[in-house]
Amino acid sequence: QIFLKESGGGSVRPGGSLRLSCKVSGDYGGINYFGWFRQDPRKSREAVALVSSLGGHDWRAGSVEDRFTISVDTADDTISLQMTKLKVDDTGEYFCAGGRRFSINVEDFTHWGQGTQVTVSS
Repeated sequence: QIFLKESGGGSVRPGGSLRLSCKVSGDYGGINYFGWFRQDPRKSREAVALVSSLGGHDWRAGSVEDRFTISVDTADDTISLQMTKLKVDDTGEYFCAGGRRFSINVEDFTHWGQGTQVTVSS
């Protein structure tokens, strides 16, 4: 069984930066991709960034492509999301997830963390 634990959320002003971390533990054989998703109470959960488990392939949503970077540290079993130039629209609960294949669909990710809140406000 695989466990995912997010950390690093908080409150920041527009233009600021945050770094989210997702610590992976347990047996994650068969998990080929990790992703960061976010959810605003008014919207459905959406994919923000994805990365292959060995870090060779990554994807970011168009709205964050030039501001966010996803990375994987295989030695530390940690998935990170570096967020810069944060906007009010980036506010939401951020979830780390693991799945078998590359997909932006929530349904294709089988393992989820509890989430960490990011609030961008002036």
